Amino acid sequence: MASIARCLRAVRPSALPRLSQTPRAQPNWRTTAVRAFSTSPIRDIRKYTKDHEWIDLNADQTAGVIGISEYAAEELGDVVYVELPEEGKELVAGDTLGAVESVKSAADINSPIACTVTAANMSLEEKPGTINQVPEDDSHGGGWIAKVTVGEQGRKDFESLMGLEEYKAFTGSEEH
Repeated sequence: MASIARCLRAVRPSALPRLSQTPRAQPNWRTTAVRAFSTSPIRDIRKYTKDHEWIDLNADQTAGVIGISEYAAEELGDVVYVELPEEGKELVAGDTLGAVESVKSAADINSPIACTVTAANMSLEEKPGTINQVPEDDSHGGGWIAKVTVGEQGRKDFESLMGLEEYKAFTGSEEH
C-alpha cells in the first residue's frame, strides 16, 4: 500500500508544476507504435440447435466441443447426473450423445452434427452441477460435454445451425 500511496502523491496536481520543470533526457532511440495484443477475438465458431445444444468448431472446422446452452441449463434446474458419451463413438446429427438429469426433469443431449467423440468431460461425473454454473464454458473446468472430430458431413450439418443472434431470438420467442 505504501508504494501505491507514493505513486499517487507523485501525480497529485500540486506536484505537476514541479514535474514539468524537471529536465527530461531525450531517448536516443525512436519509439515506434507496437501493437502487443490483437483486438479481434480469436474464438472458435459457435452455433446452436433448436434442442439447446451448442458446438464450437475450431478455425479449420476439423474439431469441436459440444455442450448444452445456458438457456437449457436454467430450464433444467439443478443438474444431479450427467451421462457422458464413450470415446470413439461415431454420431450423425440428432443421435443421442448423452443425457442430463436434474431435480426437475431428464433430457437427452443430441449431437448437433455428424462427428466422432474424442473425449468426454469426466469432471461432470463428480460435479454435474458444473453445467449449471458454466454451461457454455469449453475450458478445462467448464460444463462442456464432449470434444469431437468433424468430417465433411459434420461441416455441412454445422452450416444449418443457428448463430448466437438467431438462437437468442429463438429462445426469446419460444414458449416452454
